[in-house]
Amino acid sequence: MTKHSLLRNTLCMAICLLATLSTSAKHNHFKVSVYVRANEVQKMKDTQWLETSWATISNQLDVDKIFLETHRDLLLVDDATIEKAKQFFLKQGIEVAGGITYTINESNDFETFCYSDPEHRKMVQKIAETTARHFDEFLLDDFFFTSCKSPVEVAAKGKKTWTEYRLQLMNNAARNLVLGPAKAVNPKVKVIIKYPNWYDHFQGLGFNLEDGPRLFDGIWTGTETRDPASAQHLQNYLSYNIIRYFENLRPGYNGGGWVDAGGIQMSMDRYAEQLHLTAIAKARDVMLFAYNQLLDVPLNDSFRASWQGTDTSWDYDEMRAPFKKGNKTITPTTMARIADITLRKADNLVGKLGNPIGIKSYKPFHALGEDFLQNYLGMIGLPMDMYPAFANDQKIILLTEQAAGDPDIMEKIKGQLTSGRDVIITSGLLKAIPEKIAEVCELRCSDLKALVSDFGRYGKSSRDILIPQVRYQTNDSWEVVSAGRPLTGGVSGFPILHKAKYTDGYLYVLTIPDDMGNLYDYPAPALTEIRRTMSQDLDFYLEGPAKVSLFLYDNHTLIVENFNDDPIDIKLACEPERFKRLANLEDGTSIQGKQEDYWVGWNKKRATKFAVSLKPHSYMAFSYE
Repeated sequence: MTKHSLLRNTLCMAICLLATLSTSAKHNHFKVSVYVRANEVQKMKDTQWLETSWATISNQLDVDKIFLETHRDLLLVDDATIEKAKQFFLKQGIEVAGGITYTINESNDFETFCYSDPEHRKMVQKIAETTARHFDEFLLDDFFFTSCKSPVEVAAKGKKTWTEYRLQLMNNAARNLVLGPAKAVNPKVKVIIKYPNWYDHFQGLGFNLEDGPRLFDGIWTGTETRDPASAQHLQNYLSYNIIRYFENLRPGYNGGGWVDAGGIQMSMDRYAEQLHLTAIAKARDVMLFAYNQLLDVPLNDSFRASWQGTDTSWDYDEMRAPFKKGNKTITPTTMARIADITLRKADNLVGKLGNPIGIKSYKPFHALGEDFLQNYLGMIGLPMDMYPAFANDQKIILLTEQAAGDPDIMEKIKGQLTSGRDVIITSGLLKAIPEKIAEVCELRCSDLKALVSDFGRYGKSSRDILIPQVRYQTNDSWEVVSAGRPLTGGVSGFPILHKAKYTDGYLYVLTIPDDMGNLYDYPAPALTEIRRTMSQDLDFYLEGPAKVSLFLYDNHTLIVENFNDDPIDIKLACEPERFKRLANLEDGTSIQGKQEDYWVGWNKKRATKFAVSLKPHSYMAFSYE
């Protein structure tokens, strides 16, 4: 063999090896990606910083893909640095894509561009064109919206509402400033829009869930819920629910979920929960924001919660312990190790799960009312499945106040009821369209309130709960669950769950407290009655307190997860004799069902029930047969 032949063969082998590396997945059922802000991409001009920072992260976390941001806060990374960083990661066998954050100054209340300002429009287009020259795929981070109310925008708005104006403005910006120019520069480029976690308010700032998922080549989902006490007050369940909702907007085009370090100060478990919920929602990719957090947030004792050491789902001591990687012993130093262990465990589980299913809830595009309610319902054990269209294939469908945004909603409700199926509406929807609901049953939800704590035979809450008063005509409809202060031996009571017959179906009304968080204070037996009523299309319903969620899949698998700081005993109930055994998907142990009687009104019924004990901030996953 000549030297030239040997060199040629060696080169071919190297190219083949590089190709293998570039396509070799490090996870089986989803990718793990890392987003790098423009600030850190700019630092990658320094070879030593690039190599040492990547070593710190990659020693603790297996990464499949990296997104290199070109712009944030008017910092546009220079071409040479972008290419240097891109080539570095390609040589590591990592997929590489681009990213853009369209902010002027994040620290100034997330100051956005003003998309009617000619100078801003030029800048937005230039950023898109620059990014498309370097990447065949790039993602727009959270901020492709506008909050600008400059004189230019006020004049351009005219007599439109801010919502009307901004929806039109941002559709125009997407087509003419980002997508069109980017594809003119690089016809192969795919442009993805990442939608953040505040979906119920999108339309007011120009995010368009009706047009956007079809306008862009794909979407991405913000699943970060952080600390519920922080400004957004997001519930844990949103990390799962929003993935499913966005998947239903345009099936097959939801690229993945996105979690940052927010909430980790509460405990390691709060961060792990967000990653886990994103994965079990069947996200195709779990994006970790961001490179700087994975590099700079150190492991420390404050992340170890009081329940650690009790055999919970995630073990912080394991995450901090030295481990072998190849021939090296690695001592974990940052939160990257938390992400790696959590996602490894999720990867082992997700492949055993089918497609998620739940109680279908109709949310018309751009509708407001009872904002984010489905996430609170998810936290009381009701599996949610939100859709932008009214589902006609269910025994029962959930309608919140947002359904009032559909002018034809009553025809759909009556169609469901006359076909012998049920509808459950909230007190918010009843109050929004009382005249329309009166076509089915003359119910009222006035401005009057009631303080309640006693739910009669369903138990008592630990605190007073302020609820709207739902009124009805005696013997025309019936209370299923009632509450007063007190109810037993008291003088008044009010519906918590109410039902009215219409042709062959039932219209149910679920009373939502003024503070949705008080749903968690409803006594466990009252919650069980609500779950049983709403779970007609599901194989199981949950018996137990709030802050325990149930996740169901179409291949006879399920997960039950405890978000409480204490251990909880619950039961999973199904129709009698329908299923006999739960098999743990992770350790192979099984639970046998037992027949138990219960009462619905004056009628005694029977169910098969499976007793499950859950550690704090832990889950159990089962198949059933």
